[in-house]
Amino acid sequence: MQRRIFSLTAASAVLLLSAGIASAQTKWDLAAAYPASNFHSVNLAQFASDVDQATAGKLKITVHAGASLFKAPEIKRAVQGGQAQAGEIIFANFQNEWQIYGADGLPFLADSYDASVKLYQAQKPLIEKKLAEQGMVLLYTVAWPPQGIYTKKPLNSAADLKGVKWRAYSPATSRIAELVGAQPVTVQAAELSQALATGVVESTMTSGATGVDSKLFEHLKYYYDMQAWLPKNAVLVNKKAFDDLDKPTQDAVLKAAAAAEVRGLAASKRVNTETLEKLKANGMQVLPPSPQLKADMKKVGDTMLKEWLEKAGPEGKSVIDAFQKP
Repeated sequence: MQRRIFSLTAASAVLLLSAGIASAQTKWDLAAAYPASNFHSVNLAQFASDVDQATAGKLKITVHAGASLFKAPEIKRAVQGGQAQAGEIIFANFQNEWQIYGADGLPFLADSYDASVKLYQAQKPLIEKKLAEQGMVLLYTVAWPPQGIYTKKPLNSAADLKGVKWRAYSPATSRIAELVGAQPVTVQAAELSQALATGVVESTMTSGATGVDSKLFEHLKYYYDMQAWLPKNAVLVNKKAFDDLDKPTQDAVLKAAAAAEVRGLAASKRVNTETLEKLKANGMQVLPPSPQLKADMKKVGDTMLKEWLEKAGPEGKSVIDAFQKP
């Protein structure tokens, strides 16, 4: 009888201990739009692992890659509304909501990794303030590799894009299509392969990384390495979810985020080289733009910057002034 009581007491103690551990553990869902193999998603998985390790399992972050939890345009609102505690967005997608989000989607403004970092430093104070107003915290950002043009046929000038079905994923990529006379078709990364296979789109402007992810070499023959712009992905967290963490856990998240930003930039640079090689290995012609094509697209960039400054007002001017300071 005594043994039975002891066993029950021991079992109860184990249950109470388990309940204590379970109640002390916080779980976050992180919504992401790109495939698990994409370097952004790999970086997110490492970030989640770093947080898990640093907090001894107190905060568990589950990364839902490939738009499996929310589609790309829905992620920001989901984080804002607390349907997901965290998420990864591409800033350029939200330019219509607030122009400053779209600064890094302007062609030929910041067209190198160094310029991209400088532009981010100019945007960051305004973005952090805006996100705080919207109930979110910015954890870190990572730039995509420079953007180029994928086509079925050779391009000598922008005139060769007239009438072409052009995949757009942001207000800026839609506007580029309009300015060169192409037909913009909104398609997110997760649906790009299918859109190409069914003839919905026949050209796009994106990175080598997306080119490999979506196997664009199966449908398109040419990639023009325009080095046009480096849009940034940002990892956001719901402010209430962040505020609910104790101070050591918050510090662990911020430390892991800072490491992810540094690691992500190095990965982006590496991926840029590797993916262009992969495109070539799969039969795609990777070419520099002709002087005419470069000049035509630079004009498009100048027009778009002028339009953006008109819409962005004093905030936009402050960002560009800070970016253009020597």
